[in-house]
Amino acid sequence: MTDIFHNVDLLTLLGTLILILNMIFATIVIFLEKRNAGSTWAWLLVLYFIPILGFILYLILGKKLPKGHLFQWEDRKKIGIEEIISEQLDHFHSQRFTPPNELFQDYKGLIYMLLDNNDAILTTNNQIQIFTDGNKKFRSLFEDIKNANNTIHLQYYIFKNDNLGGQLIQLLTEKAKQGVKVRILYDDLGSRGTRKKHFRSLIAAGGEVEAFFPSSFPLINFRINYRNHRKLVIIDGKVGYVGGFNVGDEYLGLNKRFGYWRDTHLRMVGNSVHAIQTRFILDWNQASESNDIAYSPNLFPSIQSQGQTSMQIVTSGPDSEWEHIKYGYIKMISYARESILIQTPYFIPDASLLDSLRIASLTGKDVRIMIPNKPDHPFVYWATYFYIGEMLKAGAKAYIYDNGFIHAKTIIIDGKLASVGTANIDVRSFKLNFEVNAFLYDEEIASSLTESFNKDIVVSTELTLEEYEQRSLKIRFKESISRLLSPIL
Repeated sequence: MTDIFHNVDLLTLLGTLILILNMIFATIVIFLEKRNAGSTWAWLLVLYFIPILGFILYLILGKKLPKGHLFQWEDRKKIGIEEIISEQLDHFHSQRFTPPNELFQDYKGLIYMLLDNNDAILTTNNQIQIFTDGNKKFRSLFEDIKNANNTIHLQYYIFKNDNLGGQLIQLLTEKAKQGVKVRILYDDLGSRGTRKKHFRSLIAAGGEVEAFFPSSFPLINFRINYRNHRKLVIIDGKVGYVGGFNVGDEYLGLNKRFGYWRDTHLRMVGNSVHAIQTRFILDWNQASESNDIAYSPNLFPSIQSQGQTSMQIVTSGPDSEWEHIKYGYIKMISYARESILIQTPYFIPDASLLDSLRIASLTGKDVRIMIPNKPDHPFVYWATYFYIGEMLKAGAKAYIYDNGFIHAKTIIIDGKLASVGTANIDVRSFKLNFEVNAFLYDEEIASSLTESFNKDIVVSTELTLEEYEQRSLKIRFKESISRLLSPIL
């Protein structure tokens, strides 16, 4: 009998301890971390309904990144970025801004916002090539790597040690043996399963490899948030790549689960390459313990380009005061006079972005959103389905891509203004991950992206409001749970 009472006392003590811990964590969430209301309520629900597991999830997912100078590069001034920014801002302030075409005048507010708050220099001499197929993108990339003479910088969220990854490492090893300086930066969580030992031949040849936010524990990384989701390649400081494709066989359409992989990636030649070179160096120096990159003129050579595309390279992350890419999206939407075309694998907008799109649709704009027909993350997919339903109610059109998996992160406004990059439409991309997007002010590029969108419609199924409202009770339940968790997905 004494043992029974003793066990009851232990259970009571344990219950009391869990209750106290719940109160402590709830206090931290509400009062100390100053999260937005949606995120706060989502965490309170998790802590209340699954107290023990909730603690663990909070420690893994809920811990905020300390503010500070995460990315530093003392040689940044030597590039002359500050002078260019100051000159361009001065032109805005003194009304001496002379746009090379009428698009600049139309979108001057967006250009100024991104320049003044994100140091996103406007470049006007870019030659852009669009890739929507992984095989074509990597053929082009391999060819550019073969022609490299000085430096090759690669940064990917996912870098798999499979057939494609192995071929890329082999080619980079050959270039390193030729004296080309090769650097690879991969995200430790995104590239789980990939280790520095897989780059042994490249490192032996003189290449350098770093992991972003590596784990202190073998085989597992508890830092699920604050990942580097950027995909950048810079070759000889003259040719650059940015977009959605990572390194892995599935991006060539070789994964049976996903099938054909539809993405959007840009190859660029022009002064915009200097912007992504700077971004790579900042990210590299944060990750590197002893091999920081110092300024060298060959990293920022003069670029002779015949291109006429104007663009800004915009970055965002949890170290930023503002959600630069999200604000850019909202500003783009506000400019729409006729159409807004969106392709995204995850559509989980916050209230501000959702309202912007609703207002555009309710005022007669042709809003079209394309999402995948299969989930790679179930909770995210069903949250996406819920918000698609919200847009259908506002009069937007939704398309379910059936020809494999669509991973493109593209927005096109009126066939004139576009954004292509790594940022999805969700809280993770806007607040928790480090992202990069190209904002393009070019009718020809926007028209090409629109043409690709229209081709994708042919292999998609339109989801109507009537069909959506007939969804099963099971799907409604999945949506409800996923929607409540959407602020922390």
